[in-house]
Amino acid sequence: MAAAASSIDRSGALEITHRLTEICGPPFARFAGPADEVAGRAARWVAVPGGSQAAARVLRLAAAHDLTVVPRGAGTKIDWGAAPEQVDIMLDTGRLAGIGHEPVDAPTVEVGAGTPLRAVQATLERTGQRLAVDAPSPGATLGGVLAAGEAGPLRHRHGSPCDQLVGVRYLTADGELVSAGGGAPGLDLARLLCGSQGALGVLVSATLRVQPVPASRLWVSRPVWTPLEVNDLVRAILAARLDPAAVELDLSASAPLPRRPVRADDPAAAARARHPSMTGRADVPSRAGSLVVLLEGGPADVVERAERLVSLLDGGVTVTHSPPTWWRRYPFAPGDTALRIEVPITDLHAAVYALRDAAGAPVPVRGSAGLGVVHAALPGSLPPDRVASILAAVRGVLLARRGRCVVLSAPAAVRRAVDLWGELTTLPRLRAAKEHLDPHHRLAPGRLPGGF
Repeated sequence: MAAAASSIDRSGALEITHRLTEICGPPFARFAGPADEVAGRAARWVAVPGGSQAAARVLRLAAAHDLTVVPRGAGTKIDWGAAPEQVDIMLDTGRLAGIGHEPVDAPTVEVGAGTPLRAVQATLERTGQRLAVDAPSPGATLGGVLAAGEAGPLRHRHGSPCDQLVGVRYLTADGELVSAGGGAPGLDLARLLCGSQGALGVLVSATLRVQPVPASRLWVSRPVWTPLEVNDLVRAILAARLDPAAVELDLSASAPLPRRPVRADDPAAAARARHPSMTGRADVPSRAGSLVVLLEGGPADVVERAERLVSLLDGGVTVTHSPPTWWRRYPFAPGDTALRIEVPITDLHAAVYALRDAAGAPVPVRGSAGLGVVHAALPGSLPPDRVASILAAVRGVLLARRGRCVVLSAPAAVRRAVDLWGELTTLPRLRAAKEHLDPHHRLAPGRLPGGF
């Protein structure tokens, strides 16, 4: 494949550019520029087709010349995952946008893959509806959210965006338009496109469930100091059956200070200090983290549940009508090594302690404590071998707890040196899907776990 693409001479490259221009229109096809890259891999052409048929023609052109294609939405997560082996044509989905005309009370809505999520929400809100999709990436398209397997705080009650799919339209590597869902077969296969980074198909549109906008929302916040404390609080919250829409955690990476003295009249604090997981830990973060619960529903019901939650949490609790500043934001910045940790909620504290111990200092952790799915950040300045040793230690702890740690993004040197995914039980299924949907490995080759 790479040899075929590199053998295209200047006249051949101009011919492909001309063909792409015919398909997409003069303003929407060009040679790639410096910003057109995927996880550091530069593209050769950029095509922005105006509809599904034009996108299919781009894929058929790529197949005819044995060129690779990588879809791109808004590019908010273009550096997530492994770098593709080669990017010949970057297929920009920006014009595969729009919201289907549905009755006001329809239970679902069809959305073009290139539609910004915030535009979808703004349109639905005019009729008192919403998608229960709140992915953290600002400006992300719906297709990008699905392709990256991204989810926000509302996953606690409603599941991930992929869980809310009832139908999908996508293009195979050969340009065949496939519809699944709504009575059509293949939705289970189509769901594999979620998190595939465009390596199994090019999303054209997705149909998702909608719901009424909640009449009232309250955020109940409590300061927390240790992962063990978080564990106890989360278990108490879930046992109270308060039907939270989200249970989110934000733990600081501030430099450690000496542990606060345990008051004699605080038996809960004394019990935490004696817990085996605190052995050898003389320090705690200098700034308290936060455990925040979102409650949604009717005004009177939400207030009643909030009062019960305040009584349950007991200790510096605040109730607000707006979220904290870190809500729906990742703890990592560009250039960091970004991690996603998934573990049963009863073992989340063990995973966070393992990460801190391996890193030798507190690490910023944020995410859905009520589900055991959190994100963490390691400084981009860490050498690759140091990152590899931290990953090995954390994954060793998680393996016995049915958890996993995935590297979402990282500096190029780290990306090349470490195993981004760790053990993955779904690998055989992904490989079979790749061979079925893209047997010639033209779509984002190398982006999937296992390098295919």
